[in-house]
Amino acid sequence: MHVGADFQDGTCRFIVWAPNQSHLKLVLPKENQHFSMDKSAGGYWTHTTDGLEADTPYLYELDDKTQKPDPASHYQPKGVFGVSQVIDHDAFRWSDHKWRGLDIKDLVFYELHVGTFTPEGTLKAVQGKIKALHEFGINAVELMPITQFSGIRNWGYDGVFPYAVHNSYGKPDDLKALANECHNQGIALFVDCVYNHLGPEGNCLNSYGPYFPPTHLGRWGANLNLDGPQNDGVRNYFLENIIHWLSNYHLDGIRLDAVLSMHDKSPRHFLAELNEKFHNYLETTSRKAYLIAESGRNVPCVLTPLSEGGFGFDAQWLDDFQHTVFALLTGEREGYYSGYDGIQDIVETLTESFIFVGDEPNCKRKRLGESYSWIPADRFIVFSQNHDQVGNRLLGDRLAALLGFEAAKIAAGIVLLSPYVPLLFMGEEYGETVPFQFFVDYQSRELAEAVRAGRKKEFAAFHWQGEVPDPQSPKTFEKSKLNWQTRNSEHGQKILSYYRALITLRRNHSIFHPQTKRQIKHIHTQNNILFVHKQNNKTEAGIIANCTKTPEHYDFPLEGGPYTKVLDSADFAYAGLGSTLPTLAIKGDSHTLNAFHLAVFLKESQDGKQLD
Repeated sequence: MHVGADFQDGTCRFIVWAPNQSHLKLVLPKENQHFSMDKSAGGYWTHTTDGLEADTPYLYELDDKTQKPDPASHYQPKGVFGVSQVIDHDAFRWSDHKWRGLDIKDLVFYELHVGTFTPEGTLKAVQGKIKALHEFGINAVELMPITQFSGIRNWGYDGVFPYAVHNSYGKPDDLKALANECHNQGIALFVDCVYNHLGPEGNCLNSYGPYFPPTHLGRWGANLNLDGPQNDGVRNYFLENIIHWLSNYHLDGIRLDAVLSMHDKSPRHFLAELNEKFHNYLETTSRKAYLIAESGRNVPCVLTPLSEGGFGFDAQWLDDFQHTVFALLTGEREGYYSGYDGIQDIVETLTESFIFVGDEPNCKRKRLGESYSWIPADRFIVFSQNHDQVGNRLLGDRLAALLGFEAAKIAAGIVLLSPYVPLLFMGEEYGETVPFQFFVDYQSRELAEAVRAGRKKEFAAFHWQGEVPDPQSPKTFEKSKLNWQTRNSEHGQKILSYYRALITLRRNHSIFHPQTKRQIKHIHTQNNILFVHKQNNKTEAGIIANCTKTPEHYDFPLEGGPYTKVLDSADFAYAGLGSTLPTLAIKGDSHTLNAFHLAVFLKESQDGKQLD
């Protein structure tokens, strides 16, 4: 059943699931009106009102006479403790009617946090930057969670109203305008949704029903009631939520946070039901959209089709890829980088995707001969940086700040030329060095102190040196805002041109497209130098990368040349120190590679044109 306030042509039908209430009233505080609601099957309460204006504020009055916002509120104009507001979703005038979406294999993702992406920190301000993202090759924007959380600053994973656009980011129409602009620029729009828990402040769902029983505690608080008493209404609430974002906001997909923390002993797992609901809805439209999992560790059932008993996600984030690249470049082996061991792990993740398999605490390195190459390459999204891998460092330091721009450039090259679907984290495309730190804005002093203590405990496994930035301080939030002046500087533009060249190379040559197969003919390593030989029909390519801090010599291994250099991270045009590599290469040529140096060679046809 649909939940929330469904407004159409002056008539609004209010539906709320409150199985434990004996009486429920709809309250319109502006008119000082109270309406008794009708209880129907399954614990749902309904009331229909005619002659109502859009944007009308409302609340629900419970048995104990307390007045609470709507659990399925579409907007909280005054925050988590204020009134809910009726939204007329039909009033927005869309101009994206020709938009049908993009194939997932063609996407280049760009993850951003609305509050820190621009000085204004709003959806309107993000809309104003969409053309700039399009111009350097981005065609998929992924917003960190935008649902209503407590306060005015937060990563968003502490949301408490899963149907509502956060009020400090803007209004519902601002998100629609952003989606509309993205589609008109040829960009797909994704958002992060969090179903494994809700935030601790302003959460009113359990006042209505058993959404999050206190006996089901997880890492971030009470887990979703997926298999306990009265779970039908809980499941329906989140199943309807995913359709809400697709239908009302024309979104092109949703990345679901920490799916493996959603435990369900029901005969059919909630995640399988969710994917079925998602794809059944898509069949009623002419658009392409995708449901993407964040799973932390790797459990093959996440990507296994529904028809084969799996959860049926379209893709998942591949943390193993980031961990191998980052551990090799930085030398870090603590925390979640423990267990990753050198350049051979990069070889393994490029060919097999998974390195560690299983959910915690049973996650183990793959056994010898154990293979997951049967999973299509375009089912994985890879990155060298994202909000977690930057923001969950002690100081929130980016790769460019840790190791310099050349290391960040080589990591970007490995990501964007991998067999997988790439994702960039906001700012990395121009070498941003400002940190991205963890921030909150709780009203409760006790809760703020608990978050401070929790962050310090979380960093214990890494043995990092320094003082943990105060998550509650506005300065921590302000420090995390991108510096657009850096992007517009000469150096920033050179870094940006490097990313643009990588994306152009990826788009113009099918050998670099994500395919069902990884198209890797051979991977050769020498010390910490990586050479990837790719072949697609008559086209051959060599990607060579020195993953060390010192120059290295390397003999070009490919036969049948010459091969033409088509990209070199050390070029002056890309803010490099100058290339040491020739334009043409044949087997046996000795090369000197700069520190953190990446180059790409393509085989040419007899008439001098690159085969593709």
